[in-house]
Amino acid sequence: MYQLAVRFWFIASIVLAVAARSNCQSDLPEVFKEGTISEQMKYLDEHTRIYENYRAIREDMYRSIRRNALDSLTKAKGRITGLLAQTTLLDNRIDSLNRSLEATSNELTEKTRTKNSIGILGIEVNKAAYNSLMWSVLGALVLLLVIGFLSFKQNRSVTIRTLKDLDELNAEFEAYRTKTRLEREKTAIDHFNEIKRLKGK
Repeated sequence: MYQLAVRFWFIASIVLAVAARSNCQSDLPEVFKEGTISEQMKYLDEHTRIYENYRAIREDMYRSIRRNALDSLTKAKGRITGLLAQTTLLDNRIDSLNRSLEATSNELTEKTRTKNSIGILGIEVNKAAYNSLMWSVLGALVLLLVIGFLSFKQNRSVTIRTLKDLDELNAEFEAYRTKTRLEREKTAIDHFNEIKRLKGK
């Protein structure tokens, strides 16, 4: 009976020791719950020993740091995937903006070319050349108009002078004709009187 009681107390003490040890091991340090992976690795470096090139790590700490590392890797992978998707989206947006910029640049070039040119009979002519041509034509027309006006003025003066000379010539001719007619009539009367005088003799 005494041996049975001793065995019972021995087994009970072993069970209590194992339970106490297991309770101590189940209580993870706070760094494994709140700390970063670097802080957890530093804790392991400082609180574990190396024996014959092996490091003894508690199973719960190993599982915790493994779980935390995998969680961090999963989060990093998700973040990398998100960043890659965002990079792809930004690349697509940059390509779209570049295409829009190229289209705008081409449109601006076309507008500038259209603004600086004028269509004449279906031919695009530069505005500077068109303006030079138009001013040259206008200058030539003004010059021809001035020359025409001066010629007209000179011809009018000549015409007026010629008409005046013609009127004077007509007046002289009328005076000469009247004088000739009177002289002829006088000669005819004198001739008639002479004939009459000769007949009277």
